[in-house]
Amino acid sequence: MKKFFAAALLLSVSATPLVASAPSFESNAPIAYMKDLSSGAVLFDKGGETRMPPASMAKMMTAHVAFLLIQKGELSLDKKFTVRPETWQKWHGPQAGSTMFLSPGEQVSVENLLHGIVTLSGNDACVVLAEGIAGTEEAFTDLMNKEAERLGMTDSHFGTSNGWPDEGRTYVTARDLVTLAAATIEETPDLYKRFYATESFTWGKTMGGTAIKQDNRNPILGKIAGADGLKTGHTQEAGYGFTGSAIQNGRRLVMVVAGLDTYNGRIQESVRFMDWGFKAWRAQPLFKRGQTVETAEVQLGSATSVPLVAPRDLAVTLPRTASGSISAKVVYTGPIKAPIAKGQQIAQLIISTNDTDPQVMPLVAGEAVSEAGFFGRLWNGLKSFFG
Repeated sequence: MKKFFAAALLLSVSATPLVASAPSFESNAPIAYMKDLSSGAVLFDKGGETRMPPASMAKMMTAHVAFLLIQKGELSLDKKFTVRPETWQKWHGPQAGSTMFLSPGEQVSVENLLHGIVTLSGNDACVVLAEGIAGTEEAFTDLMNKEAERLGMTDSHFGTSNGWPDEGRTYVTARDLVTLAAATIEETPDLYKRFYATESFTWGKTMGGTAIKQDNRNPILGKIAGADGLKTGHTQEAGYGFTGSAIQNGRRLVMVVAGLDTYNGRIQESVRFMDWGFKAWRAQPLFKRGQTVETAEVQLGSATSVPLVAPRDLAVTLPRTASGSISAKVVYTGPIKAPIAKGQQIAQLIISTNDTDPQVMPLVAGEAVSEAGFFGRLWNGLKSFFG
């Protein structure tokens, strides 16, 4: 019978009691949310579970689905899709919002379409990519929603590939957008780096034949050290929003602001919010990558236990002025049944502080454990009985 195991650990940050209140921040945005991916700590939550229209922030899911297909080898960056005349007719001109300036009948590579989506926020690029991958935009949104379900985005639904207003069928929450951003960053890191930090992209020509160069609308690129993603959004219905990420000294923050009234207001609030996240909080190192944190019992394996190790450097996020002790526990459901692969996530490290919700970090198997043969199971059973 499976049982829930929790082992308490004693961790010390300094010799004095932990005294520090969570750093204060007043956001001008109706919705604002920030998470430290390095520790799992939610640093700020104002309306993080409120459903809202994402506008072009929905394009993060379109790019994410494409990234996963590329990583699996089911889609190549040099694959070309043709711009259907019907698609061009719907998604060009001032009434179509942001565009990549595609032309009817044009053949465009997946790589260029992704630049058109991520850097230029092209509504046309989204639909062309969606139709090329799944046949129709409707079929592609099925892929988007299946991926949202896999990621646990329980308060999100996608009715379009580009976030264009659709009478409320497409909605997200700030918390779910952070979940999506984290999945892109962690599951497809090479493609994230390749596309999201691009400062500008050139595609199409004006009536006079001049190449059209458009800048990335990311408001923190070049303004916050380590900024490298993700996506802005704006419609009259949604207001001005932004999902952004930056990394400094190993700390990866993801933030969302939404519902702002102006373009410049989005820039100012995004920069101010991210700056606060790095300056008002700090990382307290806990375990180095590969360090054993605990051991877990193994069932029917060639070994009776397996070391639980840190898959990366693990740190707890604390207010800049905090000091003292924190509480930690390792949890897993076990005994864990063999076989177990080295590097397989099989437990969690949960850190509790006075100023944040529990910070949850993964622990992985430090060694592979194969299934025991008959005599191995017999011997382990005898050891367990007499032990």
